Amino acid sequence: MNIENNFFRQVMLFSQVIGQEEVKKRLIRTVKEQKIPHAQLFYGPEGIGKLPLAIAYAQYICCEHPLENDACGVCPSCVQFGKLAHPDLHFVFPIIKSEKKKLLVCDDFMDSFRQIFAERIYFSQNDWYQKISGEAKQGMIYTSEGDEIIRKVNLMTYESRYKVMLIWLPERMNDQCANKLLKVLEEPPENTIFLLVSNSPEEIIATILSRTQQVKIPRLSNEEIAEALVSRYQISENEAANAAQISEGSFLKALALMDEHNVNRENFEHFVNIMRLAWIVGNKGDYASLKKIRQWSEEMAAASVGREGQKKFLSYAQRMIRENFIFNLHQPELNFMTSFEKEFSVGFAPFINETNAEDMMNEFALAERHIEQNVNSKMVFFDLALKITKLLKK
Repeated sequence: MNIENNFFRQVMLFSQVIGQEEVKKRLIRTVKEQKIPHAQLFYGPEGIGKLPLAIAYAQYICCEHPLENDACGVCPSCVQFGKLAHPDLHFVFPIIKSEKKKLLVCDDFMDSFRQIFAERIYFSQNDWYQKISGEAKQGMIYTSEGDEIIRKVNLMTYESRYKVMLIWLPERMNDQCANKLLKVLEEPPENTIFLLVSNSPEEIIATILSRTQQVKIPRLSNEEIAEALVSRYQISENEAANAAQISEGSFLKALALMDEHNVNRENFEHFVNIMRLAWIVGNKGDYASLKKIRQWSEEMAAASVGREGQKKFLSYAQRMIRENFIFNLHQPELNFMTSFEKEFSVGFAPFINETNAEDMMNEFALAERHIEQNVNSKMVFFDLALKITKLLKK
């Protein structure tokens, strides 16, 4: 995939946020009618565009020459917003403290935050942690950030009518910081707007929730995700549609699926190979194919695959068994497969039914546990293959 690197640079407009048209209209109306709630909570699952939507909203609020349905994108305020460098825009987000320097606040990480946003406006919580720590540690919004929030909201505005305090993942606040935020939410300074963006609102303390106007951000439609994949990445409409269907309304998940495409294709080939060999041995008595099954087991146990690769295959195989069982129901909306998986399933699905589907899933799950426990992988895969042979027998 080739990201269009300049697509999101310079400005952050509503038009660059995928879908969410009804929410955009509602937010724009609050500005036009000058009825902007002082504290709003954007919530919904990860990967649907809550953070870029909140930033686009803040940019529209502060735009010097707003258009009918978007910020102008060219005024000094918009240019600064595009760089996340507007003096009246403040950010709070989880950070990871180092052992060398424990008194850190979000401002110490703003360069990294601007960098990841310039690279891609859709990024996950774990992407952020990876960016600032090199590993998927869990971040936190610490007590010291509460003092920073109070200090910043009490500053005079520099250029805009409003100050915007955007808090990404408020559920990651510790109790002391949350209590400090609660105080300023109760009596906010004039023309101060709080925008909270949450993946898990149920983890936010109730007293903060009660002081915000909650805005549910829905999952994206398959059509919206597919269109975005085609327009922003060089992939076919067919593959985009398949990724969108599997994504469960998350653009991030669709991107991850595209990144995993090559890995899934390789796992698909392994799956098809063992299923065909097992069927031949079980139903045609072609025991010469046992040698090929042993070869397959050795290939899967090879060091080049690695235990993580082996576990991913076994997890993938469980999904394929489940999808093929559902395939027999002839309800396409329930199936989440790529085009090449569907093509194979036309002939394969009838062999996965009530008599063997559950046992097949259990065998793959057991093999995955054995791999996690460092059991000899060659033995695990050969034993698994023999069991599949029996389960596929008519």
